[in-house]
Amino acid sequence: MDDMTLLRRMRAEIPRPDSQGLAAGRERMLAGIGQRPDDAPARSRGAGGGVGGRKRDAGAAVSTGPLRPRLLGRPVVRAVLATAVVAAVVGGAVVVVGAIREERPAAAPGPVSPRLRPVSAATVLKAAAATERRHEKRLAPRDDQFIYTKEVVRETETTTGRTRTFVDENWRSVDGSQRGWTMEVGKGWWSQPLKPNESIWPPARWQELKKLPTDPAGLVLTVRKQLTGGRPAPIADIRAQDWPTIEFGLVGLLHRTPVMPPGLRAAAFEALGMVPGVTATTGVTDTEGRAGIAIAYQDPFHQLPTSDVLIFADNTYDFLGYADTRTSDSGGKRKTYKRTFTLESHAIVDKVKQRP
Repeated sequence: MDDMTLLRRMRAEIPRPDSQGLAAGRERMLAGIGQRPDDAPARSRGAGGGVGGRKRDAGAAVSTGPLRPRLLGRPVVRAVLATAVVAAVVGGAVVVVGAIREERPAAAPGPVSPRLRPVSAATVLKAAAATERRHEKRLAPRDDQFIYTKEVVRETETTTGRTRTFVDENWRSVDGSQRGWTMEVGKGWWSQPLKPNESIWPPARWQELKKLPTDPAGLVLTVRKQLTGGRPAPIADIRAQDWPTIEFGLVGLLHRTPVMPPGLRAAAFEALGMVPGVTATTGVTDTEGRAGIAIAYQDPFHQLPTSDVLIFADNTYDFLGYADTRTSDSGGKRKTYKRTFTLESHAIVDKVKQRP
């Protein structure tokens, strides 16, 4: 039998990939053309931040004028957020420190580690947006109801290796008029309604979230306006120094708003892919052993990775969760914890502390 006949039979047996698979494959092929020889030195790529990186928090509040960063929740908890998961290309393999399992090549002499397949952040985030649009649930809560979320947080102390798991449950008032219940790393407190002249980023009220654009470019411009107070401008005219703030706002929206109106999360994924400096690192796994791709950002002005890392499933592009690092000075001793966040469930309920 000739080779062409064998190929035709194989084509009949193997299903054709979908458009997202083709796009990702094309990215890998194009990036692979320019790969280094195996004996060339590897160049580091950031996928998070080590201790000492720029501190970040997703909250911002104002009375009047442009939004300014502020700490959400209890200051003693929020203020300890520091830098995140670190990823680097070392000898052809990714080392992801913290919430993601380390993968290192065998010591020489030994087999050469398989080369990682490259893929762009924009491709991953577009694919993630398409997956989100296919599976998102349409919610229509009433103003007097609450949005309930249950999130599993795992953190590991870097010096001892001790791992703890927390289940954080939150109840947020749909219209922001009622006090809610907020939890972080297992500790909870009552969150009071915003005052009439106050607003925060990301928006706490459902109606405000519904007003945000669900097209990526429009969302980028809205975040820029909200957080920088800059004049309206097309994407091409956004100043380089504004992009770190835009990235900060988009990641804050994604991380601090686990439940969104239809179309908004997908738009936020694609908008994040438009930010210069956002990178994708393949070959990582989350704490449950699932193969993933880490999306992170390098701040060009401070030459530091930012705190938040988004992890997507390697093949399906489902959103798996977040990874970051927090520090604590409790008891006069500085400790560092590497963390992952996974949204386990969410629902609309009628009362605070009511479970579905």
